Amino acid sequence: MIQSEPAPAKVNLYLHVTGKRADGYHLLDSLAVFAGIGDTVTVEPAGTLSLTVDGPGAAGLPCDDGNIVLRAARALALAADVRGGAAIRLTKVLPVASGIGGGSTDAAAALRALERLWRVDLPEGRRQALALGLGADLPVCLAGRPARMSGIGEILAPVPPLPPAWLVLANPRVPLSTPAVFKARAGCFSDPAPLETTPRDAAHLAALLAARRNDLTDAAISLVPAVATALDLLAAQPGCLLSRMSGSGATCLGLFSARADAESAAQSLTQAQPAWWIRAAPLLS
Repeated sequence: MIQSEPAPAKVNLYLHVTGKRADGYHLLDSLAVFAGIGDTVTVEPAGTLSLTVDGPGAAGLPCDDGNIVLRAARALALAADVRGGAAIRLTKVLPVASGIGGGSTDAAAALRALERLWRVDLPEGRRQALALGLGADLPVCLAGRPARMSGIGEILAPVPPLPPAWLVLANPRVPLSTPAVFKARAGCFSDPAPLETTPRDAAHLAALLAARRNDLTDAAISLVPAVATALDLLAAQPGCLLSRMSGSGATCLGLFSARADAESAAQSLTQAQPAWWIRAAPLLS
């Protein structure tokens, strides 16, 4: 039976760098949410494991073990002692190396789809350990719901209910290496700032987020100045409550209350920057 699973964009509404471990990994405090736009992973029974990639963002993506989706499938098969295979198709919409969890959310979607196809039910601890072994963003993407991320991303905690809101995502189509952004970061570490108040509406959420930030923004701008342009263009759109970079960039987000304002902003930005990847999408609760 064919199984299909959405792989929504993962968006960091704030991201504080709170420290650094002895092994070089940075410690984070972040509010991760998901947007109503993303890739799609489809799986069906097959004798061996294979991956094909299509869609508007497929160019240049590998279909071998260089793709985290196939590595995730192999890891799950090994952990669950699965003898069969699967034909996996990734339909790619999100830009790569863009700070919205594209590879991680794809791998998480593949794991969820394959769990159903293979009727796998790993204990939650083993499931999360498998995800973390593939990447620090995998646990939150596998959970697929708003969460506070801490540690290197593997410690997840629930957050207060979030209000209806819309996002405009803008990426200048310049890939940004996460290690390069962390290497370029300067300054002190930040204190954690978990969201503990339940936002009344999107405007209240924006006000709460304004007291927080993304500590990687300056580093990303030093590598890709178009990040600053994206933030400024988003902030200038009517109805934009907050503009901020997501993750390690280069995707930036604008937060809106109304769908009409978000879609109008996306249209205006596309006219101003036709070469960029720009989409309006609801914030998924």
